[in-house]
Amino acid sequence: MTQTPTAPTPAQEQARAQFTVPAQHPMVTVLGSGDSLLRVIEKAFPAADIHVRGNEISAVGDPADVALISRVFDEMMLVLRTGQPMTEDAVERSIAMLKASENGESDGQETPAEVLTQNILSSRGRTIRPKTLNQKRYVDAIDKHTIVFGIGPAGTGKTYLAMAKAVQALQSKQVNRIILTRPAVEAGERLGFLPGTLYEKIDPYLRPLYDALHDMLDPDSIPRLMAAGTIEVAPLAYMRGRTLNDAFIILDEAQNTSPEQMKMFLTRLGFESKIVITGDVTQVDLPDGTKSGLRQVQEILEGLDDVHFSRLSSQDVVRHKLVGRIVDAYEQYDTTHGTQNGGHKSRGKSVHKGK
Repeated sequence: MTQTPTAPTPAQEQARAQFTVPAQHPMVTVLGSGDSLLRVIEKAFPAADIHVRGNEISAVGDPADVALISRVFDEMMLVLRTGQPMTEDAVERSIAMLKASENGESDGQETPAEVLTQNILSSRGRTIRPKTLNQKRYVDAIDKHTIVFGIGPAGTGKTYLAMAKAVQALQSKQVNRIILTRPAVEAGERLGFLPGTLYEKIDPYLRPLYDALHDMLDPDSIPRLMAAGTIEVAPLAYMRGRTLNDAFIILDEAQNTSPEQMKMFLTRLGFESKIVITGDVTQVDLPDGTKSGLRQVQEILEGLDDVHFSRLSSQDVVRHKLVGRIVDAYEQYDTTHGTQNGGHKSRGKSVHKGK
């Protein structure tokens, strides 16, 4: 893409930039079906005038807006050159990243194109990749560190991306097995009071991990891999007394571990293994008076060599857009009312908040 910026005049204080889309890229890939991608850009820069004529795109407006619009189209072209299509969500996230960098809210080391084109795993006709800058840094941290904590609200891809990295590591023979575990504590229920066999009791707690596996592997191969012990899905209590060598280990819903359970789990680490621990410290289901091991471990291990804490926020939510706004609304309520998860703060007690 070529662009021809025009310096603003003192009277108008406006700038103009013109882009030429190369002939090999159909305009629909840049503008979107029914100009859907163009509308996303226009909505993000309402004061700017953007016009399209043939394969020429021009933007007129505030110099800062025009400069950002220019960068947005440049990043879109870089993504399109990889053969990956642009979506409305990808354009929105590109604009958000560029604005954050411009406002000094991000160090801007990674460009939107670098974030959106980083492939983790291709499976069953779809590719799993990070969608936000924090997600990319989370994924990169998993590559660089032995123990990584992914902490953030629901819908930020903490567990899903960790699972993709685990499958990638298994397929590339970096590890010999994947171990997935969760604490079986949810909403006041206890296993002893649930009906059925032990397997039937623990299955609902582990179901989200099975669901993610089915997205990333041939469903027919999963029972075979589990029977061989290549993939193990088990409650956290089953980890006690073990040393886990040559494995990629994921502890999900770690906010529901006690400090003792967290210490127990971390000390299971064996040779040639990697641990990823995910959780949301705003959704703790432990009994009143029990401190979350995930909250405490940040105070203990922050800054320790080869241990990394990746923190995601509502800006990294990749579910329905309303989820991010809900997370923000709860945080604002707690800040205003001096509460925690919508309930009163008291000696570290945790109040359940539905997911």
